[in-house]
Amino acid sequence: MSQTIDVKRYEELARQKQGEHRKFLAQLKKKAPKNLDKIVQQVHNEVFQEIDCTQCANCCKTLGPDFTEQDITRIAKHFRMKLPAFEEMYLQVDEDGDKVFKSMPCPFLGPDNLCDIYDVRPKACAAFPHTDRKKIYQINHLTIKNTLFCPAAYLFVEKLKDRI
Repeated sequence: MSQTIDVKRYEELARQKQGEHRKFLAQLKKKAPKNLDKIVQQVHNEVFQEIDCTQCANCCKTLGPDFTEQDITRIAKHFRMKLPAFEEMYLQVDEDGDKVFKSMPCPFLGPDNLCDIYDVRPKACAAFPHTDRKKIYQINHLTIKNTLFCPAAYLFVEKLKDRI
């Protein structure tokens, strides 16, 4: 399982299948099978048997999470920093008013693609790529977007399509 992941290849595949994926997920929203949540969980688990995130870490290199106040408080405490100092050092407010990293890749991503603050990481990081959510059709727009950055999200949609 510890082979390098060709992120560019997955991104290219995802771009080629955007329309197909969008149509499939829209169909799920209109007429979801009764056991969709169970199928989603099974497919999610299968995908993460195949994909080792530490061989990719593209999300940590290109997508910054939105930080909640709880995230900021928890991480600042971990570093024994005052909140304003943590925010000044690492965060900025984006055009949507969200607190995000000043720059990417994530400053807490180690050279080994491991997260230096894994146990206290932001909630958005822990949930990414959101492929184990109940009522997955409620986040179709996010799932489609994530397929462009995350090989696991792309495989998830492909496997889900095959399963349903």
